[in-house]
Amino acid sequence: MIKDLFNSLPQEQARPLTTAQKTRPQMEGISSRNLLKFLPWVNVQGGRYRVNRRRILDIRPGKVKFDGDVTPTIAGPSLAQMPTFRNLNNDAILNQIAASGMVEDYAKDDIIVALGDVPTHIYYIFKGKVSFFEEGIHNYDNKLGTSGSGFYFGEFGLLAGHPNVPYRARADTNVKVIKIAYTDINNILNNSADYNTYLADHKLKIEDVIRKINRKGESRLDLYTGKGATENGEDTIPTTFAEYDPNPREYELHSGQTILKIHSKVADLYNSPYNQTEEQVRLTVEELREAQEDEMINNKDFGLLNNVDYSQIVHTESGPPTPNDMDELLSKRRKTQFIFAHPKAIAAFTRECTKVGIYPDTVEVDGKQTIAWRGVPILTCNKLKVVNGVTSIIALRVGEEDQGVVGLYQMGLPDEIESSMSVRFMGIDEKAIISYLITNYFSVAVLVPDALGVMENVEVGAY
Repeated sequence: MIKDLFNSLPQEQARPLTTAQKTRPQMEGISSRNLLKFLPWVNVQGGRYRVNRRRILDIRPGKVKFDGDVTPTIAGPSLAQMPTFRNLNNDAILNQIAASGMVEDYAKDDIIVALGDVPTHIYYIFKGKVSFFEEGIHNYDNKLGTSGSGFYFGEFGLLAGHPNVPYRARADTNVKVIKIAYTDINNILNNSADYNTYLADHKLKIEDVIRKINRKGESRLDLYTGKGATENGEDTIPTTFAEYDPNPREYELHSGQTILKIHSKVADLYNSPYNQTEEQVRLTVEELREAQEDEMINNKDFGLLNNVDYSQIVHTESGPPTPNDMDELLSKRRKTQFIFAHPKAIAAFTRECTKVGIYPDTVEVDGKQTIAWRGVPILTCNKLKVVNGVTSIIALRVGEEDQGVVGLYQMGLPDEIESSMSVRFMGIDEKAIISYLITNYFSVAVLVPDALGVMENVEVGAY
């Protein structure tokens, strides 16, 4: 009957006699992982990596934090990130100061503070971007920089003997700020018996610190340079030594772990042409490596985005990353070796280059031509996340020799299958389930603050 319907062997009858060509299990979640690929790695023995530095006496600023959105307020304890309030060890007073803030909105191009004004407030930027200009010698405004959310300005006026405002602050976008009046701060401090002389004492401490530091805030070395030499040249040569940081930071290796379970029947019978255990381990390792790169960028403790120095943060002039913004990012450090950005941020940068008739350089990286700016390769990194159309771009100087950024791991683990990645057999339970413990140890360290720079609030959807 079947022969009467077909002139040849039907496909559905022939198919059971054949073996389909199969691929290894595919995984869409694998990315380029350029940060892991190009970051120099240091083998850490003992699970800890101590970064010894020269002692820093300067009081370094940090970003303040906010609560709320529609009607924002300053998180009081975060005011301690300001050098002015760093030694004000009283959260109750900080909360009072924060509560005295008033929200104010400025439209694009509004002047927030004019050059020569008598300072009266500290301004905390909640939303938007503010640029600062000083008077130039040729009737042009010299741009000092652009600040965004979490930054502040105007605190210098709190101290006695302050000058008038030496800059002009202009809103580059619609801006929402919280401003706190000097009079309110002084009243709060004066009404506290323990802190009624705080600002005067703080000024003396700052002046003392300035005398003792170099341009990077490190304790100064006393050197003889020939200035003021006498005729007979018998000047006294000073003695000195380089002070070390008495509390150096230690980075502990972070662990990424999971337990892989495979039924013994699967491991025994379904192993041709691909070994099931090997494929399960391979895919799990790929996922752990993806998580590793994400942690190295976003981890709240050691991640790069959360360990950038306040002075190394730049903001775009308008929104998308322009050539001028990239130049500003590079100017913050010597010998920038890599720039990492989300693919959408790279596309936004090339669009801005096209607008002004510029095409970025290309350099050879790992045998391939890669887009670059000023000779610095721009590599993709999708762990720099895009949230509400905004992302960040990071610039790195790398390696111990250049006092840069280094990756940390430990080689020689038991049952190691890759660098600092081990797969340990945990046994078979009463249900014939085989278990393997897969472990990855890693971290990342910034040896000196200017090794890492971040461009924040980069808009990727502006055309």
